Amino acid sequence: MRRHSLGFAGVALAVFCVPVAGACTLGTPGTTRRVAIGDTGRSMLFHVPGKLRGSAPLVFLLHGSNGNGAGILAQSGLEATSKRNGFLLAAPDGGIATDKGYVWNIPGVPTVTGKVPGPEDADDVAFLGKAIDWLAARGCVDRRRVYATGLSGGGRMSSWLGCVAAERFAAIAPVVGLRAGNPSAADPRFPDPATCTPSKPMPVIAFAGGKDATNPIQGGGAGYWQYPMRTAEARWADLNDCRRALVERPLESGVTERGYADCRGGAEVVARIVPGAGHEWVADNEAMWSFLARHRR
Repeated sequence: MRRHSLGFAGVALAVFCVPVAGACTLGTPGTTRRVAIGDTGRSMLFHVPGKLRGSAPLVFLLHGSNGNGAGILAQSGLEATSKRNGFLLAAPDGGIATDKGYVWNIPGVPTVTGKVPGPEDADDVAFLGKAIDWLAARGCVDRRRVYATGLSGGGRMSSWLGCVAAERFAAIAPVVGLRAGNPSAADPRFPDPATCTPSKPMPVIAFAGGKDATNPIQGGGAGYWQYPMRTAEARWADLNDCRRALVERPLESGVTERGYADCRGGAEVVARIVPGAGHEWVADNEAMWSFLARHRR
């Protein structure tokens, strides 16, 4: 096994090139390590839970624009949720570097830099697909239980995965970033249906802050945002052939929950709004995992 060190946010992290054959060897249970992914030239941080036994559920945790994997691990608190529930947690860096961090390649919409990704930019969907294959080949991951969540730009990226790589993911959980395709060029108050055509029903749980000024739930904002969150929820309900809208209700925590049920293939669409919260990690991590865990691809 080769070991290298990388400087990352002022911390030296180990990069383990995992050998082929044998049991899954991503790192010591209960630890977080950076692992090189095959011949992709890219790596990601993995938190390995103590309960990991053979192929496990995998949750991709995607950082916000200008962020990185280490930052979203610290911000989200999902390492503790991984430890309690025994899923593998992966935090990659986006494929497009900026002067502040990384952004994700969502074709057709500008990043926070204002630039629309081009053919010269890294294909993040392909990279995450290769990571799934690489992990599954090593007995680390159950392909039926692969999920994506993320904050802001990472929430938009996890939404994009649901749109274009549904055959890879069992469910998605965007945080302050739910989309259902790119804003329409003809009328950005609505998504362009041609940009979100999932190959199967996609269970969705989304979290948002009622006072988010960056990705406002009422719509508007930057060019990549525009249409309201309710419109995204309704579009996912249409894509999943949901037959029943759930009555909006307050939870004991003060969070408002709404959504759609009786969907094709057992899919669901759930939205949780934290009224007083802004553009931040507003997810109830245990509720998120409970939702993801009941879905299989």
